[in-house]
Amino acid sequence: MAHQHTELTVWIGGAAGDGIASAGESFAKACSRSGYHVFAHNSYQSVIRGGHVCMHIRIGTHKVYTQGDELDYLVALNQDTFVRYAKRVMEGGAIFYNPDKFTAGADGLKKNVQLIGVPVMELVGNQQMQNTALMGALMQVLGLHPEAIRGLIKERFMKKGEAVITTNLEAFDKGMAFAKTHGKPGEIRIGVGDGKRRPLAGGNPMIGFGALAAGCRFYSAYPMTPASSLLHWLVKYAAKTGLLVKQCEDEIASLNMAVGAGHVGVRAMTGTSGGGFALMTEAIGEAAMTETPVVIVEAQRGGPSTGLPTKSEQGDLFQLLGASQGEFPKAILAPRTLQECYDMTIHAFNLAETYQCPVMIATDLYLAERLETFDGVDLNHIPIERGPIVTQANGVYRRFADTPSGVSPRALPGTPGTVFIAATDEHDEDGVVISDVYTNPPMRVKMMAKRMRKIEGLLNEFPKPQIDGPARAELTLVGWGSTYQVMLEAMEALDKEGLSVNVLCLRYLWPFQSEEVRGLLERCKMTMSVEANYTGQIVKLIRMETGVSVQHHLRKYDGEPFELKQVVDQARTILKTKPTHPVVASVVSDEGLPQNFSPIETPEIGAEAQRQH
Repeated sequence: MAHQHTELTVWIGGAAGDGIASAGESFAKACSRSGYHVFAHNSYQSVIRGGHVCMHIRIGTHKVYTQGDELDYLVALNQDTFVRYAKRVMEGGAIFYNPDKFTAGADGLKKNVQLIGVPVMELVGNQQMQNTALMGALMQVLGLHPEAIRGLIKERFMKKGEAVITTNLEAFDKGMAFAKTHGKPGEIRIGVGDGKRRPLAGGNPMIGFGALAAGCRFYSAYPMTPASSLLHWLVKYAAKTGLLVKQCEDEIASLNMAVGAGHVGVRAMTGTSGGGFALMTEAIGEAAMTETPVVIVEAQRGGPSTGLPTKSEQGDLFQLLGASQGEFPKAILAPRTLQECYDMTIHAFNLAETYQCPVMIATDLYLAERLETFDGVDLNHIPIERGPIVTQANGVYRRFADTPSGVSPRALPGTPGTVFIAATDEHDEDGVVISDVYTNPPMRVKMMAKRMRKIEGLLNEFPKPQIDGPARAELTLVGWGSTYQVMLEAMEALDKEGLSVNVLCLRYLWPFQSEEVRGLLERCKMTMSVEANYTGQIVKLIRMETGVSVQHHLRKYDGEPFELKQVVDQARTILKTKPTHPVVASVVSDEGLPQNFSPIETPEIGAEAQRQH
């Protein structure tokens, strides 16, 4: 008997090249068009073919903040996926697989879990259709209306012609028909959606959308996961929006080109991950000394070095803080949601031009590449603030004039009467260098103080940090950026248990809002950080800037995002035991393999991965 739920989860796993992303995205989009809230996270490897990939999709009749941590329905496109996850499928769920590829046994499965083997060759005659046929079987067992997916199949294959569309539709329909006669309705069924079509996007497209809305007209980048999809998205809309996209030979060139564009008055942005950002740092100093606006997106992944190319981590905060030599005004923004990816990108361009300095947007793979439904953005009221710009010089023009705010009126090259030197050496108010023949210590002090006065202005532009949830909670979860939504969901889950928790998740990280953050933390009864790194970087920054220590810590650095249960369990433990000494805990995602797994030593489990070696 089917039970109505407010949400369910579907995992689609296999090897790279099996069509997991296309099948998963089609399912997610179909649900978003059918009135459901959706959150999807794709856990994938850096090989183009083979390896292990699993897309986690959660749909709900209410807002879902994360990919969830339960598994209701599994689509296993290879045996590796079945071995890893079959035993995790919840009671009343189902597993869909292709018996042409492997034999699936029922040993170890939970009660009432259906094994539905869809014979793809017999039904369709083409193994390349297995993901489409299995999606048909899934939709039948879930009881979801198939028309949205059928529409998406038509959209996806429109450029390939009617024959390809027809073949895929037939495979989908035959998968549905097979499950109708060889399976039964799944016991985990979701209630009817509200019928509202919601946008489905990820952090990178929303940053791209925000950049275009803000008037960005130059984007330069060298491809680096997980920033690459921002480049891909912007290229797609470049011609329509008047954006010039330049794929550069390396990240050094990328930022130098963006700084050059900013120098001549074009709103410019570049994007990369931690390894590419390491190459950019000297050019960040160039932007600072020449007081040139530029926006830099840093989508973090696991490090050091090449690290985990396709996995998520919050390990680069201190690299952002320390970027380039010397001291200078800069801003670091860390969006927490898709809406904030859009809004804060617009704000980043305004800050960069108003204060003539580099502005960095810190995301990570989890935020950059997720698929999530949201309510959409306002395109009608976009603030554009360019700061003081001279259009006609009256008398002597000083590009780096010492002003009370530290911001000097900018003149774009070619403006009559405004010839100036834009030197990367320290210079005077006219841009004339002061360190070639002799050094002018008083002038150095004057120019340094002028630039650093911008920090006060930046701080005044930042919205105040706030605590989400009850003001006098027993425990405050502390974090930054992409851990926001899992902390919010943990707060809600613990509230249902009668446990009082709230959330302080920072998004404007530098200049640091010391007084405001200290004021919030000093009112907290107990605190626990939630960070996707090893050393607790936001905790260190808070302590450096406020003198306040976060008491307890939950950390994750295996490359996978936090799961709800991991945060809830540790928060509950802290609340119930009230430890007097700091507790530092780390959690690891269960990938269904032994801890010492090696595909070379254990070929029967990791056959797909072994082939990659």
